[in-house]
Amino acid sequence: MGVTGATGPVMDRDEVDRALARLGAEHEAIETSLLALQDHAGRRLLEGAELTGTTEERWTSAEASITLLWAYFDAYSDALRSAREIRSRRRWSSREDLVELTELLRGECVTVAGSTTATANAPTLHGTGRLSQAYSLAALVERMNELYASSLDMVVTADAVWSALPARIDLLAAELQRTRQLAHSVGVRPGEHPAGDDLERITRTLTALRERVISDPLAFWLPAQGSSAPGGGRPDTTVYDREARALEDVRREIDAVLTVRQDAEARLVNLRDLLSRADRTLAEARSARGEVLAKIAASEVPAVSGPPTALQEQLATAAEYRRHAQWHRLSPLLEALEAKAEDELMRARESLTAVTQPLAVRAELRGRLDAYKAKVARHGLAEDPLLIERYDAARRMLWSAPCDLRVAEQAVLRYQQAAAEFFGGPRVPGQAGPSDRRGDY
Repeated sequence: MGVTGATGPVMDRDEVDRALARLGAEHEAIETSLLALQDHAGRRLLEGAELTGTTEERWTSAEASITLLWAYFDAYSDALRSAREIRSRRRWSSREDLVELTELLRGECVTVAGSTTATANAPTLHGTGRLSQAYSLAALVERMNELYASSLDMVVTADAVWSALPARIDLLAAELQRTRQLAHSVGVRPGEHPAGDDLERITRTLTALRERVISDPLAFWLPAQGSSAPGGGRPDTTVYDREARALEDVRREIDAVLTVRQDAEARLVNLRDLLSRADRTLAEARSARGEVLAKIAASEVPAVSGPPTALQEQLATAAEYRRHAQWHRLSPLLEALEAKAEDELMRARESLTAVTQPLAVRAELRGRLDAYKAKVARHGLAEDPLLIERYDAARRMLWSAPCDLRVAEQAVLRYQQAAAEFFGGPRVPGQAGPSDRRGDY
């Protein structure tokens, strides 16, 4: 180790042997990696694909890097072979051999010449752009590692996108085709139904997406934050996921239309029944209104509307849609009609209740009067002249037509008050309303 050369202290035999063993192991590892890269499915696909955009630019650089990699590896192999030949001349290397080996193993004695195209397209270590450059074996290994990592990252990334997205797009396209056939069977077609237009848009989007994924896979890659490993990241499925959700929405709408086709007749029958019940209820309300006007005086009776002709017309339209199998039009119409029919039946019932309210008040007053008469009889006061007089007065008013409810109510209250005085209980309030039931039954 006392001798010094241009590259520093001259290596002894042990150092040379250790360096040759290490370089031999590195040579084997590099060769294995390069052969694996050469046989990588992603690299073969890239070589045969018609690339565009970012992928085309990066593959041009990666191809040049791979070409340089093999040139560097060949130069590295030649230098290692030369060093082994020098070491094998003698069992105990001479001083001249050790000086030569030191220069070969530590010095910049490996000159690599690359093609003009490869050197122009591949990234260079120091940005010199020269057609040839001298390296030490250690620097050459570092340079090969850099080129290998960048080339492998590009190959692995493209392969990951091609492995993930096209197959998923094809599966979604097959599902799209089945959905389109089902949609046509129920009349959902472009230009006639929004779901049909959505299917056409999804078809165009998936076709364009697949073409771009095949030609420019790197445009659909999301690198992992903070990761330097080759292929660190995941495919960008944003567009695919959006169209998958849109297709699912269309499929649900088609399912709703299919459901309409299956139970359309039952729903139409139910609609006819609802509207028929509403018509009968309105007819009953109109009849009751005439009765109220004839039997009850001094009472405001609300008017009763006629049958819902617009709903009947829409119901006829729905039946027409069913006859012509226009399920996509029948579906929303049935949903709207069902809500309107329920509302119409509720309105008819409320109208009947409002119209018959005076009759209900009269019936309540009659019941109250008879209840107090029964109580009077239980107390042995049925023959009392005052009570008989007031009972007869109230009864005449309640059983005469037209009946003035306000006057009849006062007559019932007077009878209740007189009975309460005989019972010795509290007086019945004189201002009680028609539905007041606070009397002691």
